[in-house]
Amino acid sequence: MNRALVLCCAVVGAALTACSAAASPAAGTTLAATMTSPVDIRLTWTGADPAAAGRIVEFATAPDGPWTTLQFMSLAQASYIHPSLMPQTSFYYRLRPYYGPASNAVSVTVPGGSAGNDAKDWPAPATLPGGPAVTHSIRSGSSDAAPTGLKAKVLQSNGIQLTWTDNASDEEGYLVEDKPAGAPDYQVVAVLDKNINSFALITLPDEDTASYRVRAYYYGPSSNVVMRKTGGD
Repeated sequence: MNRALVLCCAVVGAALTACSAAASPAAGTTLAATMTSPVDIRLTWTGADPAAAGRIVEFATAPDGPWTTLQFMSLAQASYIHPSLMPQTSFYYRLRPYYGPASNAVSVTVPGGSAGNDAKDWPAPATLPGGPAVTHSIRSGSSDAAPTGLKAKVLQSNGIQLTWTDNASDEEGYLVEDKPAGAPDYQVVAVLDKNINSFALITLPDEDTASYRVRAYYYGPSSNVVMRKTGGD
């Protein structure tokens, strides 16, 4: 599926800007980069953290950032190609794991087809009142910190609204993940601020029937940083 990730409902093409700085390199993860053409870079890596929910690959054009997220990836993925880059430019790359518990999944079927979307009427990400009296740390590994009560409401022929209970006390934010019918696994389709528990999503044609879940998350330390300079004119 070719969907641009959503950051707090702000579409930023195919990448997200990551604002937090990295700590010491993640143990056991080694990143390498090779030029497959003057303007194409292939990343490969070894090592894995079974406790992680997945990883992100990020790039920058300066050693200290700012860093931009290229893709959220499953732990099974071990390579990434960054194509058609600007010539004569230095590109820096790193990987970061992310952690945190996911909610139970809900399955949704929408009528499909196209529908007009009036921006002023489309629900913005929100924090609904009436949260739990006690919250839990996702960094402690407690399953009690997972989002609960996930519900999906069909808003129109190609749109849904997700709501859930925020049980986490120290999340960096929430990830919305979906798995269209027939897809092998879930993928991240939206990145939200912490404390958000209501989010509306425009569905794609292959998502007429899909499963959704939300994950309270935080990032781990980055891998080593690698750099390659593109050639060309």
